[in-house]
Amino acid sequence: MVDIDIQIPASFDPFAEAELTDATGSAKEYVHIRIQQRNGRKSLTTVQGLKKELSYDKILKDVKKAFCCNGTVVNDKELGKVIQLQGDQRKNVSNFLVQAGIVKKDQIKVHGF
Repeated sequence: MVDIDIQIPASFDPFAEAELTDATGSAKEYVHIRIQQRNGRKSLTTVQGLKKELSYDKILKDVKKAFCCNGTVVNDKELGKVIQLQGDQRKNVSNFLVQAGIVKKDQIKVHGF
């Protein structure tokens, strides 16, 4: 008979990536920027998922001044602190967070229509 030398690859664990995740189920910590429709043409932009050690009030103050909009910081039981801004500020806020060095571009998820 013919002896064939076959190398068997190391075992593949499909759940190895899942073990690296935290309790929420995400491997990376993302900053979610969403838009919510209000009445008619009015809309609201929310920023969620920033690190807890950041000063939300200072970020809000700089964003409000840069984009001439009003906003507030809301404490949510499940989501933690969420920044709310008037109007559709998704692109502006994502660019601001990257340029300020708060988060990296690949850590931002922009949601909406």
